[in-house]
Amino acid sequence: MTIAVGAQLPQVDLFKLGEGGPEAHSVAELFKGKKCVLLAVPGAFTPTCHQNHVPGFLNAHDQLKAKGIDEIFCVAVNDPFVMSAWASALDVGNKITMLSDGNGTFTKALGLELDGSGFGLGIRSHRYAMLVEDGVVKALNVEEDPTQADVSSAENLLGSL
Repeated sequence: MTIAVGAQLPQVDLFKLGEGGPEAHSVAELFKGKKCVLLAVPGAFTPTCHQNHVPGFLNAHDQLKAKGIDEIFCVAVNDPFVMSAWASALDVGNKITMLSDGNGTFTKALGLELDGSGFGLGIRSHRYAMLVEDGVVKALNVEEDPTQADVSSAENLLGSL
């Protein structure tokens, strides 16, 4: 079952690359006491994700902050090394925190896994943008077509704030 508005995020770990390698961060701690945007993409460096979806949130960073967003997170079913390289390639700086769900544990717990096996991608995440307040889902915009970033765009999310 897919997570719904009003539900608490699953209590699992996501990963970031630290100086000593991958570091686990609990979802509870990442979102505690904050109003956040969580966007998910099928894969780092994939065309729509790299050229449209994440850059849209980078461009809207200041507008989102002005609307009270404390932090923007991006999650993908990729390892933390890939997410770190992608953050560098996109020059996200401290505007977006890139999180790894390498085993898909978080994505599966949300009920938002996408089977990309037919394209050699394995199990990935659906593309979505979510508004989360103190770990509770307040808005959820999931794309039906993972090659599109319209429903889950920064502009669409900004319109609902």
